[in-house]
Parts: sequence; C-alpha cells; structure tokens
Amino acid sequence: MAVVIRLKRIGARKKPFFRVVVADSRSSRDGKVIEELGHYDPRRETNKVVVNGERVKHWLAQGARPTDKTKSVLKNGGILVS
Repeated sequence: MAVVIRLKRIGARKKPFFRVVVADSRSSRDGKVIEELGHYDPRRETNKVVVNGERVKHWLAQGARPTDKTKSVLKNGGILVS
C-alpha cells in the first residue's frame, strides 16, 4: 500500500479550502483518509497553512510521499526544508 500526503478539498464552489491528509494512493481525492494533519487556505493573502509538523515528519519517516502541490505548500509553510 503506497501512502501519500495530499490535499483534500472541502471548500464550496469557487471558495477552495483544503485539508492536508494522509491517504492510500488508490483512494479518490476526497475519499477515505488515514489521518488529517492540518489545513490550507489559499484564499488568504498569506496562504495560511496550519499543520502538525511532528505528524508530517512521522509520516515522511514511515515512507509517505507528498504530492507536488502538497510539497510546495509545506515548504511555503515552513514545515519542509528540502
């Protein structure tokens, strides 16, 4: 089972809001998740990211791979270094 860290959209139409989640790579974008790590609001001027950094590091140590967009969101939020 490949585990990924990705964004789950929960916002209304034309009002995006995302949760940062850990999920099986085979599940749908808004489907079943293993754990919710935080949230991301792209509509704010500062692109507010609120994430539990310890849990992100835990999942990365376990082999979970962030998607490209999630990786850039976590870098901009100061969670990931490289």
